[in-house]
Formats: sequence, C-alpha cells, structure tokens
Amino acid sequence: MKILVGHSNMDLDCLGSLVLGRYLYPDAVCVKSRLIHPVAKSLYNLYKGHLDFLPSKDLREMTVDEMIVFDTRSSGRLKEYLEYMPEFRGKMVVYDHHSNDSCDLVNATLVSAAYGSNTTILSLILMEKGVTLNPIDATIALTGIFADTGNFTHENVSLEDFQASSWLMKQGASMKLVSQFLKPMKQDYQISLFHQVLNRLVYKKIHGHTIILSYFEMKEQVSGLASVVEKVFEVENADALFIMFGLEKANKTLIIARSQKETIDVSSILAPWGGGGHTRAASAQLKGKFGEEVYESFLTALTHSLVPAVTALDLMTDLVDTIRDSWSVLDASLFLEKIGHTGAPVLNDSDELVGFMTLRDISKARKSQQMKGPVRSYMTRKVHSCSSDASVKDLESFFLKWNIGHVPVADDRKLMGIVTRTDYLNYLETR
Repeated sequence: MKILVGHSNMDLDCLGSLVLGRYLYPDAVCVKSRLIHPVAKSLYNLYKGHLDFLPSKDLREMTVDEMIVFDTRSSGRLKEYLEYMPEFRGKMVVYDHHSNDSCDLVNATLVSAAYGSNTTILSLILMEKGVTLNPIDATIALTGIFADTGNFTHENVSLEDFQASSWLMKQGASMKLVSQFLKPMKQDYQISLFHQVLNRLVYKKIHGHTIILSYFEMKEQVSGLASVVEKVFEVENADALFIMFGLEKANKTLIIARSQKETIDVSSILAPWGGGGHTRAASAQLKGKFGEEVYESFLTALTHSLVPAVTALDLMTDLVDTIRDSWSVLDASLFLEKIGHTGAPVLNDSDELVGFMTLRDISKARKSQQMKGPVRSYMTRKVHSCSSDASVKDLESFFLKWNIGHVPVADDRKLMGIVTRTDYLNYLETR
C-alpha cells in the first residue's frame, strides 16, 4: 500500500500539498494527522467528504510499502504515523520546501526547492506534466500558497510561487473562497480574546529590538489561538511578538511567536523550549509548567538569546561632507554644487552639529539678496538627528514622519556620520 502524509498538526500548505500529491500518485491514499491547525481545520471540515483522508490510527491494520511525505523532512513531525508502522522499511519520497532544515529520514529521496510554499513544488510538477485539476483541489492548493507566503508578503516568496498561483487560477481556483478561508478570526470568542490580549501587552526594548510579550492565563485551551496572535502581530508594530498562554487544567504553557526580522529567528529561540516552526512563526508547549514564573524565566532566556539589533552606527556613512556655520551662503551653495548634494550638516568651530543647510535655505537667502551672509543665519537649526545607538525603527520614523532624506548621527552633538534614505532602503532589501 502507498500512503501520502504531511507533518503533524497539518496546516493549509500541508493540505494543499497532499491534495496535489494525489495527482502525482493516484494509487495512493491520503492520511490525516490527529491534529489539524485551527485555520486549516475549517477548510478541512468543509471539504471532508471530498478529501476523504484516512485517519492515522487505521495504519495499524495496513501494510505500507511506500510513504510519500509532504512539507517536512523531520522524523519528529511524522512520529504519529511511524508509531503505527514500527516495522516500516519501505520506500520514502519527501517533497519539502524547508531547504535550511536537515533531513533525518533514512534512505529517503528528497525533492526540495526554496519556494515560499511547499504546494508550489507540486504545482510546478503538475503544470509541467499538463495535468488538469478539479477546481476544488485548485482552490485548496491556492489557499495553501497564500497562507504560507503570508499573502505573498514573506521574504521567502519566489517567482515560482506566483507562477504556481497563476496556473492554479487557470485551473479554476476560486479567489473568493481563498479569501474566506484565510480570515484568521471567525469566532466571537477569538475576537473577545484578541481585545483581552491587546490590553495585556508588555513592550520591551531588548538589545535594540522592540519586543512585545504577554502572559495570559486560561482555564483550558481553545482552538484558534494562533489566529488571535497573528492578528495582534498584524496591528502592533513590533520586531517580534511572544504571547504565552498559561493553561490551568492542562498544567502547561503555550508560547506562540511571530517575528518581522530574519535576525530574530523565533524557531531557534523556542527550540530549547521544545518548540519549532519557521524563522518568522513558531510555537512551543511547555508541559508541566504553569504560572508567572514561566514568563519570567522565558524573558531571561530571551534576553540572552537575542543578538543585538542593527543600529544607526551600522548603517551610517562616517565620511560626511559638512558645512561650517561661519561660511557665507554663497560658499555653501558652491560647495553643495561641487559635491552634488542637496544638503549637508552644519558644524561650528567646536565641531558640534548646529544645523543643516539645504538648497531650500540657500534659495531663501538668494531671494533676500543675502548670499554673502553667514550660513548660521539661514541654516535650519532644528536638526532631526539621532544617536549612534538608534534602532532601525527609530530611523524609519525620521524618514516617514519628517519626510527627510538624510539623518545626521550625533552623540553629544559630535557628528559621527549620516544615514540616508538610500541606506535605509538598502537595509530593508538585505535584512
């Protein structure tokens, strides 16, 4: 017998992969995990009859000679299936897009590509084969791609994800249904919990990162907690978010984490706590641990595990063309023309940052016929500058709020360098 399986706690991308996997292996049977992610469960329940997945416990009564695995290359995430097949020594083929993970599945044939979604791998194979899909399957697959790429906003998005999505739409996938399936909070209790969690957020500045944490106690776990956290993360502008749910009856704590930065790998941060997931989204269950002390110990560990954030000192150019406040406006105008800049910081005789001179300031002097007047009389005295340890988020506020193109970096009025809008945009491209 040949079976198709995905990782435990199947998500939408896993479901999409399994659905398309049946077209590659029409003689195989899809097996359902005991656990399905809450967002994916809504879709699964709607199409339960169409999907017709085999419960994993039924594997005890079957002889499996080939296993096709989707969306994981880790034996730990296949444990629930392998427990029912302790004697399995058959062929194993793995389709997985987690290219940075190591594969511990012995003798498995690995089909891998660094796409934003695992479903993309299957879509491109079927597209090349000229396969025609059922519109329902195309819709489920497209939902998987949208979910795992964050609606094509995650950094792991590839050109192939767009190509696969275009093909699925040509196969009859319904964008209207995809949009409906991706709504994170569908239940009234989720909306209520969302507002309660918002009121208990704690903001921390840790090594230059803006981190939001919260500890929230509940009698028992309810479905859809990850969706609530996702919505909180969407409305709060933080580098990373860690929400801890203390579950009294189960005597455990659930940690759900989200990150905006590649440098804050929440999967690695939660690994010592028995967690896992992706760089930007991960979770962990701490069994037998409940109470405020769990929050305190996690905060201590988090402080030690976070690497320092990028600061203005890392982004700035330290060789800065400057103007002296004793120069004439004419000298400043000729200087800016020579260096090809629209403005420059102004220093006094003590090398202190005292202003900023722009072409607009020079234009005012020209209209007043005061080009021989001193720079100090026409420069902009209110300088939007930052310290060398200012975070990228601090710099962002300068560019967006004040609509300026240059931010001088100064410590105790001593000019250290300058960060331009181009420096900031280049950082966003490479972070």
